[in-house]
Amino acid sequence: MLLAVLAAFADARGAYGLAFDALLGAIPFAAVSALVGFGEYLERREDALRGLQALLWTLALALLVLSCAARSPASRTDSLPALGASALVCCLAVLAIKVCVAAAPHLRRLALAQPAKP
Repeated sequence: MLLAVLAAFADARGAYGLAFDALLGAIPFAAVSALVGFGEYLERREDALRGLQALLWTLALALLVLSCAARSPASRTDSLPALGASALVCCLAVLAIKVCVAAAPHLRRLALAQPAKP
């Protein structure tokens, strides 16, 4: 997640090579996270949130790969391809949704908590 944010920051500064390297480094971490998330879902199938988290990791991974493919050195452009930028923005949106999904049970628990009576 941090590497994807770093890539977006590098894109904003015009350092497209650094952004490509950051995205390339983020792919293995996203792949492992997707596999671990899917494994956790298979162990506890009754927890739909785990399945959603695994699905979102898989979607983020696909968007990271798409963004890297659009920026690949084989394209030989010194500008940011529109597909690469769009895929990165969508990936960051998916990661933001993941944060909201992960925080939802904790926020719900806090909302249902009642203060202790003296």
